[in-house]
Amino acid sequence: MTVSSSHTPKSGPLGPQEMATAAVMSSFTVALTVIGVLVPMAAILQVVAAIPMSVVALRYRTRALVTSAVAGTLVGFVAAGTQTAITVASAALLGGLVGRAKRRKQGLFGVLVTSMVVGPVLGALTVLMLLILVPLRELFLETLRNTMEGISRLLERTSALQGAADVLRSSSTAVLDNWWWWVGGSIAFGIVTGTLFAWLILTAILDRLSTIPTPEPLASSTDDEIGPLPVTLTAVGFRYPGSTTSALTGVDLRIDTGEFVAIVGHNGSGKSTLTRILAGLEPSEGTVDRPGSTGLGRYGGTAVVLQRPESQILGTRVADDVVWGLPPGDSRPDVEALLDEVGLGGMGARDTASLSGGEMQRLAVAAALARRPALLIADEATAMIDASGREHLVSLLAELPRRHAMSVVLVTHHVSETVAADRVVHLHEGYQVQHDSTWMHARTENPAALHDNSSERLLELSSVAHTYNRRTPWAQVALNGIDITVKRGEGVLVLGGNGSGKSTLAWIMAGLTGPTRGTAQVGGKAMTARVGDVGLAFQHSRLQLQRRTVSEDIAAAAGPETGSATVSAAMDAVGLDRSLAARDIDSLSGGQMRRVVLAGLIARRPRLLVLDEPLAGLDPPGRDDIIGVLAGLRDRGVAIVVISHDVDGMDTVCSRTITMADGHIVSDSILGSVHS
Repeated sequence: MTVSSSHTPKSGPLGPQEMATAAVMSSFTVALTVIGVLVPMAAILQVVAAIPMSVVALRYRTRALVTSAVAGTLVGFVAAGTQTAITVASAALLGGLVGRAKRRKQGLFGVLVTSMVVGPVLGALTVLMLLILVPLRELFLETLRNTMEGISRLLERTSALQGAADVLRSSSTAVLDNWWWWVGGSIAFGIVTGTLFAWLILTAILDRLSTIPTPEPLASSTDDEIGPLPVTLTAVGFRYPGSTTSALTGVDLRIDTGEFVAIVGHNGSGKSTLTRILAGLEPSEGTVDRPGSTGLGRYGGTAVVLQRPESQILGTRVADDVVWGLPPGDSRPDVEALLDEVGLGGMGARDTASLSGGEMQRLAVAAALARRPALLIADEATAMIDASGREHLVSLLAELPRRHAMSVVLVTHHVSETVAADRVVHLHEGYQVQHDSTWMHARTENPAALHDNSSERLLELSSVAHTYNRRTPWAQVALNGIDITVKRGEGVLVLGGNGSGKSTLAWIMAGLTGPTRGTAQVGGKAMTARVGDVGLAFQHSRLQLQRRTVSEDIAAAAGPETGSATVSAAMDAVGLDRSLAARDIDSLSGGQMRRVVLAGLIARRPRLLVLDEPLAGLDPPGRDDIIGVLAGLRDRGVAIVVISHDVDGMDTVCSRTITMADGHIVSDSILGSVHS
């Protein structure tokens, strides 16, 4: 049986992506509407509130828009009353009309014709409702009468407006006697004119959004019998829309129950694309045979842990996230046992927002295991975990096929993680090749100088402490008593386990977070007043990329006067092929995204770089390239602070190491052998 995935279905119930988008966009609409209603001078936000709804109508089916509108209207009513609910409903209507017209490639004439049909229909329905609900009609008419009388009295206070007051008072009787014409006509006219203004306001925004590619969603039919294994790929190839080259070509692969399979290859070699096909993405060529559907996210089906775990975390508490989306009943898993398995024992009550990157990765694995999958796909699931945690997690993944009727596919760049694999699938430029483990070993040599003798102090942290959610019952101390000085051209390696405070330290060093206590200064001035002076590479690269293409993002990061020559030089410096300059950011692999971030930072020519996990997601040759780039920057006098779990080759860049634990510095010494 050949099973394939598809885009958003044209019929049937809402898919997970439609429901998630509808929920998020309705929340945005409600939030904007409430602020616009309650905050003086913020009424313009009620116009902006139509944008999220128009996005739903642009991207998905009409039923997704209706779901989003109903949910938003109900929440708006509960949160702030009738006026907010009506405003949310109006935003959904106007935004939906414009977004739907854009999706169907209609112009202004088409959307006006639609509004001329919808307006009178809604007006007639409103009149019918008021005719049936007599108390509501009487309340409405009494409110209208009092409003018109109040306006008339205000006008009478000005002698020049006495005539207008008389006209309004005399016409009020006619309006109230023929209220059905007035109500129906006002609603119809308001919808037509509102749609016109919404079109003028939203059309440019939606035109811009329509050019942004939407990744093809993975889907699994709820009607098919679940059966992801065994799966056989025959001459499978895949090419992303708009790309001139194939991401995969001629791949032959079979995975049976009870296997632990590792997939390796250079960044951009097609590893993530292969895992998406295993999870249900339809190939551009070739066939994928399996006994049933992939059952993505369902009991006994396929579970996927992505490169960026924060994209999969939905619960506010750790325990809630493990079971998020699971049906109620006796089959629900033992949450504490799952958390113990992945090294998060006793953390069920923790707020997910307080987790470090590595802890988020472990949580994503626990949530995947809660589905008791037949096929578990882990796309670099160990990238953000420290060495001891990585060993524990890989051991766990390797043991799962021995204990359960399932298989595990792990994408990795670490040679140690392939030792326990039953098979290693090696990809190179989209082709399946004979595996050669030697490419996975770092070849960086020439240790960094033991000391930088410069006396120029760039960054100084004195008695720095930081507490999240300070003065609340959820207060959590992340740093306490941190004293660090970084000199010009110095290389500093910051080590520590997950939750030791490394990422918080990085944000304080870059000025994006102010310390709760103590001082953080660059050049003698507070870091929070010098944001941008220190280049910061986030732990999760995608969060830092804000433009559509590679070249646009590097140029934006470098500054408004950056030319193509600077962009090309920065790409060369981090080993990015210049042919990728026009590539969409979302079509890049995780390692390529990390290089784009570094290229943007390098193009700014900073005096100090703070890099949070700069080697995560990079293949061994890519690691060597980046380490070489960083070593070259040090030679030119740039100070570099590297915050990492991964120390292999870092003695080429850093001559000093700081070790952290529980928010404290436990050692600060000259870097000898970081491997010992």
